Amino acid sequence: MSGFAISGVEHGETLFHLIIRKLANYTSFIPLSEPFWKYVYDSHQNDPARTFMEIGLVFFALHYVFAKTYRIDSRNEIKLTEKEIDELVDEWSPEPLADPLTETEKLELESIPILSGQFGSKQKTQDGKTLLNIATFNFLDMLNSEKIKNKAIEAVRTYGVGTCGPTGFYGTLDVHLQLEKVLADFLGTEAAILYPQGFSTISSVIPCFSKRGDLIVCDDGVNFSIQKGVQISRSNVRYFKHNDMEDLERILNEVSLEDQKHPKRLVPRRFVISEGIFFNTGDVCPLPKLIELKNKYKYRLILDESLSLGILGPNGKGAAEHFGIPPTEVDIISGSLCNSISASGGFAASTAEIVERQRLGGASYVFSASLPAALTITGLEGIRQLSEEGPELIAKLRSQIDFTQKALASVPYFQPLCGEEFRHSPVLHLRLQDQFSAGLSTLEKSKTLQEIVDECMNDGVLTTRAKYHPTQELQPLQPSIRFNVSIALTPEEIEKCIGTIKTVTQRVLAKRNLI
Repeated sequence: MSGFAISGVEHGETLFHLIIRKLANYTSFIPLSEPFWKYVYDSHQNDPARTFMEIGLVFFALHYVFAKTYRIDSRNEIKLTEKEIDELVDEWSPEPLADPLTETEKLELESIPILSGQFGSKQKTQDGKTLLNIATFNFLDMLNSEKIKNKAIEAVRTYGVGTCGPTGFYGTLDVHLQLEKVLADFLGTEAAILYPQGFSTISSVIPCFSKRGDLIVCDDGVNFSIQKGVQISRSNVRYFKHNDMEDLERILNEVSLEDQKHPKRLVPRRFVISEGIFFNTGDVCPLPKLIELKNKYKYRLILDESLSLGILGPNGKGAAEHFGIPPTEVDIISGSLCNSISASGGFAASTAEIVERQRLGGASYVFSASLPAALTITGLEGIRQLSEEGPELIAKLRSQIDFTQKALASVPYFQPLCGEEFRHSPVLHLRLQDQFSAGLSTLEKSKTLQEIVDECMNDGVLTTRAKYHPTQELQPLQPSIRFNVSIALTPEEIEKCIGTIKTVTQRVLAKRNLI
């Protein structure tokens, strides 16, 4: 025990260390005592709390190891007769696996139509009736493209129905990489990454970059997927009023003033989040002002182009092209391929560094199976078709949107859709005028609109009531009927749809004594 032999107190040694050295000398005859006392001597580090904690852990370990194992004593068991067992079984009532359905949930289940055959703008029901479909997001009619269908069939014969592996590993095929390159080239960014599911794309992109302690300033009208991404990120969140740039600047200025009060505080990562075309309202974001403010206050902009891809801009490249802004001004462009492109999956486009970061940190990318090859080919051909025929398709869609909005203006029962922010949007939310819905609860409004939807289907028009989660949405949204404009329907067919909606709405409101 030469390492602990003592003849007095060494320089800088505490009383605790002196005691340990004496104990080491007295117990030197015990095997392995020297390394034990050396560990105690070195681990003290002039920190009594640390030492007491380690002593407590030692006693806890000893108690855990030597504590008596609990066993049920069979001598104390209560013996029941067969009759008593049968009586207890008869009296037992299991708890339900789920809570009883609410009125809203019953309305949702009862309102689901049963359709048959291929989904499209001319939709067949189970009994063979054909409906004009204004509920679909098939804006550019790519869902019925024979060229895309044949390519998808060929992909199934080549690759099978699934890639059966995680994205970025065994599941990555050449077609996935092709689609990423085609998306980046089409949008004008350095790189793009392909996600296997549209809904979970933006809700993975946000928490990949914004973490606890960071700041998100978000439009309060964003869709449910963005709301979930913001929630998952656990960042500090400030919401500005929907499309209100004055309110956004007020918040950014407040944060800036707060920074000036704490100049030594570490500045967190900061993001502004919005949508190209808003899913919940159908209007277009004021992107030029967003970019002006994010540059002025040094924020990064994440823009969800799930609806605006294939819609905005002369070539359908999204909100940046629509406003004549370089796509590199938007830090991260995210979106879904499920709408205009009529495929599946989602994407994020940005610089090569930002894209590569998502291959390791994008939850939906890392923990999901890759997009099936057939759907990847569908997206690839859809983007290629948009690249080749974009101006013609977009011009036709714009004409349909203008015609539809003018025709809807003749329906007096719904709030007007006016303003430049609605002019280019194919997603039109029809909400009852206040004079016809005054005094009605949200549930009663929903039931009224659902009756209109059901009656329209009986008259040959398939539309839908906009669906929201009643308890998890950020803002209470007013019920609406969603009218989606598509180039698959002729102006005459659109006019028929609007006429049917007008007639049915008048009939339903009269039946409910609302007019």
